[in-house]
Amino acid sequence: MKFKDKVTVITGGATGIGLAYARRFAKEGSAIVIGDVRDEAGADAVKALRESGGRAAYFHADVTKRQEVAALFQGAMKAFGRVDCCIANAGIVHDSGFLDLEEEDFDRVMDVNVKGVFLTGQEAARAMIATGKAVPDWRGGVIINIASTNAVVVQHGQVAYPVSKGAVNLLTKVMAISLADDGIRVVAIGPGPTRTEMLDNVIKSHPEFMKNVSLRTPLRRPAEVDEIAGVAAFLASEDAGYITGQTIYVEGGRLCLNYMMPERP
Repeated sequence: MKFKDKVTVITGGATGIGLAYARRFAKEGSAIVIGDVRDEAGADAVKALRESGGRAAYFHADVTKRQEVAALFQGAMKAFGRVDCCIANAGIVHDSGFLDLEEEDFDRVMDVNVKGVFLTGQEAARAMIATGKAVPDWRGGVIINIASTNAVVVQHGQVAYPVSKGAVNLLTKVMAISLADDGIRVVAIGPGPTRTEMLDNVIKSHPEFMKNVSLRTPLRRPAEVDEIAGVAAFLASEDAGYITGQTIYVEGGRLCLNYMMPERP
């Protein structure tokens, strides 16, 4: 029970990898506060966590709106009295070529993926600093931002998303330096292709996708959501107590590979 008596706030935690974080941290003893715009899915997630014996709460939170992000952390403090970890997971993707990308679509992706992480980080840090003042034996807080391998390597048809994730990498470094004296570590996770409902839909409509993943990834498969959640649990734990300002890529060797893996016979 690494996180017994602790509280973790997860934006975009109602489904997919965000929900996998919630399940893993709840399993390790943490109370879970989910912020999302998908209210029905958020309520279902909290119900499932509670039925499994966990402590959980849900708040509607659009991460592009300061007031709603602040209310999320105020709700967490009111419900559980502290905030120890935050996973800034909320994010969106928009497919478009460079010359075809509309300004409003670029702005929308940057608002959620960059401004949202910025606002979440500020409010999380404020809640953690308040926790430190109220809890005598507080051991410090952890903010985990979600970047991507696309912050390093890009693909055709993606413009705003990789730009936003590159910004998350630098924002993570800025936050880590700024919050170190407050006892808050800031790290990021950069997942590669991960087996979510969204990816399954891509595979159904584009069967060749899995072949491309196999050729481009030394481990020859997408990550499972629980594998990403396991890395988050490590980074939030005292085992990672000397890690801050870094992005940990969970990508099956994808960034090491120059050309492609040989096709299997």
